[in-house]
Amino acid sequence: MRNFKKISCYVLCCAAFVFNNGCKKSKEPDILASDTSLSFTVNDVYNGTLNYEVSGKPVIKFTFTEAVDPATSTEAVKLTDASGGNIVLSTSLTDANKILTLIPQSNLLGFASYNLAITNALKSAKGGRLINPVTINFTTGLDNTDKFPRITDDELLTLVQKQTFKYFYDFGHPESGLARERNTSGNTVTTGGSGFGIMALVTGIHRNFITRAEGLARMQKIVGFLKNKAQTFHGAFPHWLDGNTGAMLPFSAKDNGGDLVETSLLMQGLITARQYFSGPDAAESALRTDINSIYHAVDWDWYRKDNSNVLYWHWSPNYNWEMNLPVKGWNEALITYVMAAASPTHAIPKSIYDQGWAQNGGMKNGNSYYGIQLPLGPAIGGPLFFAHYSFMGINPFGLTDAYANYETQNKAHVLINYNYCKTNPLNYAGYGENCWGLTASDIPNGYTASSPANDRGVIAPTAALSSFPYSPVESMQALQFFYYKLGDKLFKEYGFVDAFSLQQRWFASTTLAIDQGPIIVMIENYRTKMLWNLFMSAPEVKIGMKNLGFNSPNL
Repeated sequence: MRNFKKISCYVLCCAAFVFNNGCKKSKEPDILASDTSLSFTVNDVYNGTLNYEVSGKPVIKFTFTEAVDPATSTEAVKLTDASGGNIVLSTSLTDANKILTLIPQSNLLGFASYNLAITNALKSAKGGRLINPVTINFTTGLDNTDKFPRITDDELLTLVQKQTFKYFYDFGHPESGLARERNTSGNTVTTGGSGFGIMALVTGIHRNFITRAEGLARMQKIVGFLKNKAQTFHGAFPHWLDGNTGAMLPFSAKDNGGDLVETSLLMQGLITARQYFSGPDAAESALRTDINSIYHAVDWDWYRKDNSNVLYWHWSPNYNWEMNLPVKGWNEALITYVMAAASPTHAIPKSIYDQGWAQNGGMKNGNSYYGIQLPLGPAIGGPLFFAHYSFMGINPFGLTDAYANYETQNKAHVLINYNYCKTNPLNYAGYGENCWGLTASDIPNGYTASSPANDRGVIAPTAALSSFPYSPVESMQALQFFYYKLGDKLFKEYGFVDAFSLQQRWFASTTLAIDQGPIIVMIENYRTKMLWNLFMSAPEVKIGMKNLGFNSPNL
């Protein structure tokens, strides 16, 4: 990781003073026409500007050509933060009062801006005033002190899960109960993110964040809305819905119909909840019946587009198949083929999986990166959500088929991503063994699927934290850095913000359902395997995965 070392700032200032003229006592001293030389150095190196990067308590020194009047030094010197608040300084004069030394009394905050002004209120010992007032701008990097009190690793995991859970429970849409796309989305709820939110809800009950009765009530609201209000297209849900009315909201110009991948992520959550709410009472029994009706209504086989040998991502009543995006590996959509094969009403045959998704082995990689062989997918692994979305329910440990060992695949993908950030070939500030994780997230002024092949200098906490099952040591290192060292720059009302860049001193103000959900769920799978155990216990999932050629001790 690039070091943000505590550095002191030595600023050399040669400043001219004017003196009182004895014949002009009633007037301000004349300003001499002589040149004033002014130079600044940081660690004895002049950087050519009045802008400096400092950390901790910089030691700032000004050297003048005349002795300074000590009575004026406090009034004339002001250090302020970006909001104009004053920072208290310790001041001292040495070398016959010609060197003024300034030190902030407390550490400057990390990743903040400060302004130091020396005004012409500063006087010489003989009453002259400063001809050229000085303004210096400071920015701070990482302050390596802990921002929160230390707790045990187990307590920290629970805290992160509990805070992240609030995004789905406290901030869930009041009418539908579904997950909002992001913390600024108003009534826009997300289908796939709601699947994650349902799994988070189950986790929240398990962790006693809410009661089982509270969780059941929220599930009844969600399932009732999906069954009775939400618009579907051949049983598939759109990417976005209006959380009040259930009407489709276009994701893009032609993406205004069914989204099969988002639907499969929703079904993953619903089947998990169905397995959890297994009680014999009427309420839980009715909930299971309603979930089954929603799942059975999805016409997976129809999304083959005229019986072709691959599933298609989108269909629109206005644009039909014009989006023309086949769902083929390797990416986040393995769950789509599993849910399609598991359907009791609209199942796809194994040939669609082999020819469409696996491309008869065309999704294989087999190359090594950082000494780690990657079985499947694009060069250097792609964004880390490939290892998360489908595997919130599907347990990859011990899972194999004709194409890969999925435990090996996901561990390799994560460790390649980790080693890329640790090696940091683009020399981005902050990257290292404690600060890693590239996946789809917000970036300054946009959104992108970050990966080693598309590295924009932005780290997404969900990338490392959702990888706990695959890289517990490396993920804990990242969690401790994110929480203790970056503190409330990252950890806020709904858990960690979406992304940050130490290179650009940028911290997102957003939280996204599709990034928050994997954090709480995959941490739980790391701790107890609960979501894996629930999903993999579903009878139709066992049948569907076996029909696709999967082998696992969990099937």
